Amino acid sequence: MSIFPSRQRSGTVDEQAVAPGVVDRVADAHLELIPTPKAHLQFAALPEASTVSVTCSPAKDIQATLDMAAQLQDLGHTVIPHLAARMVESPEHVAAIAQWLNTHSVHDVFVIGGDAPDPHGPYFDAGALIEALLNSNANLANVGFGGYPEGHATIPLNKLADATAAKQQLLDAAGVGGWVSTQMCFDTKAVSKWIHHSRSQGIHLPIHLGIPGVIDTTKLLTMGAKLGIGASLRYLRKNRAVVSKLAAPGGYDPMEMLSPLASEFESLNIAALHVFTFNQVANTVAWRQAVIGVAAHAH
Repeated sequence: MSIFPSRQRSGTVDEQAVAPGVVDRVADAHLELIPTPKAHLQFAALPEASTVSVTCSPAKDIQATLDMAAQLQDLGHTVIPHLAARMVESPEHVAAIAQWLNTHSVHDVFVIGGDAPDPHGPYFDAGALIEALLNSNANLANVGFGGYPEGHATIPLNKLADATAAKQQLLDAAGVGGWVSTQMCFDTKAVSKWIHHSRSQGIHLPIHLGIPGVIDTTKLLTMGAKLGIGASLRYLRKNRAVVSKLAAPGGYDPMEMLSPLASEFESLNIAALHVFTFNQVANTVAWRQAVIGVAAHAH
């Protein structure tokens, strides 16, 4: 069962659904891969010169993320390694990561707190690791970090807002760019409300909108809690209408997320899409090509 409609799986997209501003962001979307033992089997499906975000999981160490990023870079892709603060062991480990980034000319990273229950070192959250990286000799251009439209299971909303502001302040003070990438959320109104509120509170960094790729829905539900999207999955389970839509013929249409927000892409600085592929790349790329094809046909 796909999270995308059957018409898109067959290689076509409803032209009425492709709003202005959607096509360029779909074309340039960042595709997320998970460093599993069979992840390399997905590489051939990636479009040429893609931007690929490589996750960092408690089941693997950070080196697994960096190794896969290097493989992708060798294939001509731009890579954004994820660095989990709780998996960084020491200041020396930070220095080694910085050296790797410089050696491989990787200038953009995505920093998360991580799901490891016990930190491996002195870095308890993303803010602490961002500060350490900014104080290292890493030649960073941009540092991304997470945003939570539906909140976080273990962090109060006011603390999340304070942490976002503090991370932005760190980057501003260092003269380094960045972005805030939303955790996957199926509730468009919640995403819009969260972005509007963040902007009203002075968050000026670009937003990268997290959306699911073309994936098997069962795999989404079974993998999701491990990958930091538990809140959205709880929303799905509680919202029978959405679950019914996922289960029904045709499934979920991502344009239901993108179309309502398209008119605000520019005003809210929603600069990019971050696509959670769950290592099912080919289907997502086929949908991407269909969206681009609609735009070409329209012109």
